[in-house]
Amino acid sequence: MSGSATVTTRPAPRSERPADAGGRRPRWTRGRIVLLVVALLLTAAWLLPLAWAVATSLKPEGDTTRTPLSWIGSRVTLDAYSKVWESGDLMVWLMNSAYISVMTTLLTVVTCAMAAYGFTRTDFRGRRLLYGLVLAGIMVPPQVLIAPLFREMVQLGLVDTYWGVILPQVAVPAMVFILVKFFEGVPRELEEAAFVDGAGRWRVFWTIVIPLSRPVLAAVAIFTFISTWNNFLWPFLVTTDPGGMTLPVGLVSVQSTFGVRYAQIMASLVIAGTPLLIVFAFFQRQIVRGIAHTGLAGQ
Repeated sequence: MSGSATVTTRPAPRSERPADAGGRRPRWTRGRIVLLVVALLLTAAWLLPLAWAVATSLKPEGDTTRTPLSWIGSRVTLDAYSKVWESGDLMVWLMNSAYISVMTTLLTVVTCAMAAYGFTRTDFRGRRLLYGLVLAGIMVPPQVLIAPLFREMVQLGLVDTYWGVILPQVAVPAMVFILVKFFEGVPRELEEAAFVDGAGRWRVFWTIVIPLSRPVLAAVAIFTFISTWNNFLWPFLVTTDPGGMTLPVGLVSVQSTFGVRYAQIMASLVIAGTPLLIVFAFFQRQIVRGIAHTGLAGQ
């Protein structure tokens, strides 16, 4: 067509395109800098004890009490780790802790999930009273229940057994409360549609509710695993056979036998804490997501 010109537009280079609101880089305001500094200080406060434990475990035993204290000893050595490894059944204790922690975690997740689903989806006489008793269990210190639990384990013949360590740690009121809060936010329409199609309560629970609850179940599992792995008092009371001890109990028994040796103590702490650091490193996203989905993040 005469008198008209065809104008072709060339897309601007990526560097010249205006950034949208979602992809725009955040400006370094004074508030962001303050938050960054606070986060770095908190990180340093958390990492310093861990770094000191690792540094002490790599020192010769004589350098751990030398004044003035220093981060690096006269030489770097793994003697503390080798002595801890040779002084007890470390591999047996590791396997015991892993088995007890995994079994306790599985049973806690299943039991607490079923209890929470029952409180949120079924109506029975005394439901509020029973749920109130569960919430009251959160306020009861676990140390108060040690004497009756130990007497019960003796009567059942479960002392010095895996199940004697596992079963008292399965019923956790706090985990029931967390799961109840999450299940209250699950849409009931999904379950009602499944009921219309002929599904029963158990099938709805396992095929609909459980898959939707993976984030919070992962968080509950990780919290339970960490608390079970670190638990010292109950396994210490219910196990006397060295072959059935967990890692914290076994390491304390070795330390009490050979006296206070700071390098070996720090090596023991590093060995006991390494599996938890690995678990947290791999599942930190699930922990944060699970806390966010429970509705407890701001409380």
